[in-house]
Amino acid sequence: MNDFTQYKTALEHEQKELEEELSKLGIQNPQDPSGWSLKNPDLDILNADENEAADKNEELHINSIILDELAVRYSNVKLALEKIAANTFGTCEECEEPIETERLTANPAARTCKKHAADSDA
Repeated sequence: MNDFTQYKTALEHEQKELEEELSKLGIQNPQDPSGWSLKNPDLDILNADENEAADKNEELHINSIILDELAVRYSNVKLALEKIAANTFGTCEECEEPIETERLTANPAARTCKKHAADSDA
């Protein structure tokens, strides 16, 4: 049995940071904890000039992209913590071989080995 304490600690720390960042931008779906919706901004379009409305629209678009990326990372971190609890952590999802230590050190939420990393977003 492997000791994944260092990875668990790093993942738990990252999970807390991600939750803080996600909560600034979005609202978690209570029925689907992996789902996040962008918070509605205080936007008074009727009284805003064209440039201000365009700036707010661009900000919303950027925040939506950031929220989506953070939500994917959050899901991967949660999955890695679940794998640690189930004693399946550190195994490539593609070939079921061990994920390299240096890969896990760089990214404890990695879901694949180096060989399959190019085929995966994780």
